[in-house]
Amino acid sequence: MGQRHRNQDLAPAPRADLRAHAHNERHRVNSELHLVVEAVQHGTDVLDVIEPGMAWKPVHHHDPEKAKAKGRRKPLKHWKTKDWKRRNTVRRARAQAWNALA
Repeated sequence: MGQRHRNQDLAPAPRADLRAHAHNERHRVNSELHLVVEAVQHGTDVLDVIEPGMAWKPVHHHDPEKAKAKGRRKPLKHWKTKDWKRRNTVRRARAQAWNALA
């Protein structure tokens, strides 16, 4: 089970609330972009216009613990590398050549 079932005091916000908040934020940014385009088309200098940005992000986008967990790389699986069989036979041949010299 996931972490959300372990401690009910720290339950995440309901999905519908998060989706509504994200929708409102997208709507705000798009509305402000529309106002910027209108201002530029009516003669305002492009450098004088302030471009809108995201003012709200969900918690999982700025959670440092989650970022640390995603930063850890999983070990390389040799069978997923390109031509792993060929590499395996080359290594085997090299080892046999070393054994023949010894």
